[in-house]
Order: sequence, then C-alpha cells, then structure tokens
Amino acid sequence: MKLKVSNYFRINIKKMEASTNLTNEIESLKTKLTGNMMEDMEIRDKIHNLEMKLKGVKPEDSHFDCIGCGS
Repeated sequence: MKLKVSNYFRINIKKMEASTNLTNEIESLKTKLTGNMMEDMEIRDKIHNLEMKLKGVKPEDSHFDCIGCGS
C-alpha cells in the first residue's frame, strides 16, 4: 500500500531539512573560531549570513535584500 504525502508535508519536511543543514553548518563554523577577532572575521560573517537565512531576517529599514551580507 502506497501512502500519499500531501505537498504541505513535503514542503515542511524540506524546510526542516534545510533548517537542520543550516544549523549544522553554523555549529561546524563555530568550532573553527579561534578567539582572535581578525582571524575570525570571515567565519563570523559566514555564521551571521547563515543565521539570517535560518531566521528569515532582513534589515529592518530595507525592503531590499541586504547587499552587504546577501540575506
């Protein structure tokens, strides 16, 4: 017997998988932080971009995508 899965559940499963992937990537990047601000700047920027994607956040004062961070 083959079960039908609605598009709603498929979409939610994909969102959950994407969220888990982003979270895992953020955690992986956090392990690479050295504590040296200059060395960590690029890693922190990547973490910031991933967190903004994960949270679906854009700058408050802009209806445009953020050029600086790409979120």
